[in-house]
Amino acid sequence: MASAETFSSMLHRARPGRGLSRRVAGLVLALACVCLVALSLGPVPIAPGRLLAAIGNATALADYEHAVLWQIRLPRIVLALAIGAALGIAGAGMQALLRNPLAEPGLVGVSSGAALSAAAYLVLGTGLVPVALGLPLASFAGAAIAAWAVLRLALVGGRTQVATMLLAGLALNAVAGAGIGLLSYVADDFALRAVTLWMFGSLARAGLADLAVGVPLLLIAATWIGLRARALNALLLGEAEARHLGVDVEALKRRLTLAIVVAAGIAVALAGIIGFVGLIVPHLVRLWVGPDHRLVLPLSGLLGALLLLVADTLARTLFMPAELPVGILTALVGGPFFLALLLRYRGGAELS
Repeated sequence: MASAETFSSMLHRARPGRGLSRRVAGLVLALACVCLVALSLGPVPIAPGRLLAAIGNATALADYEHAVLWQIRLPRIVLALAIGAALGIAGAGMQALLRNPLAEPGLVGVSSGAALSAAAYLVLGTGLVPVALGLPLASFAGAAIAAWAVLRLALVGGRTQVATMLLAGLALNAVAGAGIGLLSYVADDFALRAVTLWMFGSLARAGLADLAVGVPLLLIAATWIGLRARALNALLLGEAEARHLGVDVEALKRRLTLAIVVAAGIAVALAGIIGFVGLIVPHLVRLWVGPDHRLVLPLSGLLGALLLLVADTLARTLFMPAELPVGILTALVGGPFFLALLLRYRGGAELS
């Protein structure tokens, strides 16, 4: 059985080299540069120099440029950063909870539950509540119900069994997929198109209301997960060893799952299903800095924000004035990456 000394030595070996500060600074600089580029590009181009000049001189931009910048692009960029960071951190938390690098938040049924509820609203309930309010409420309610069902099924003898939770999530994904297929079959052309576009994921609906309500919830959930880095490090050794190190494992699993559900559920409610961010980002960060969650969690937030902002900028500029759903781009990158992970571990390597 591992001791506290074993735990300390593991983390000591996992410490990155001296170049970490430069790499983190480079990541932050890259994020700032991508933000500037994202603000500049679009059907109404605004040169980066004029954007920088507008910081100290509001009259540097025309009225229509000012409106495009503050009412369309900036809310969308902030939402992309918040969702990307939350999905990256939630993915790192899920992989720590399951001790499996192939895990992501969607495995517990959050995304599929939200998708089923949103599809039901778009097909059956758009006349009851306005779409701007009804769609995010329906999708988050579906995510919450799915997470509650999975947690109840995984609770055996007062303990949350991670393997049972994973299997329940997979079963729920299958049921939700069948339900979405049935709703798509009975939907009219307009509702079917709305369901399809929503399931591909898009930040086009970003607005000030989303920032005011959704972003604080995303940041609270991500911050809570980030503050549990030491407990997640202990969990890497196994549940019994973590208990000996003073971690309340059952409380950690329940609360961590709840925080992941909030982060993933809010993200799905605001932008639809954006896959693979929670899978790719934590794995890349661990390859970069090692398994210490004191580094993995914050860097997953930074890299997740950067990845989603790059994907969204490409999605809205590659085929202007048309817009490609951002979920398509993340899937194009994430699918091959996931296959590469499977090939890496198919020889029987331990998934932990």
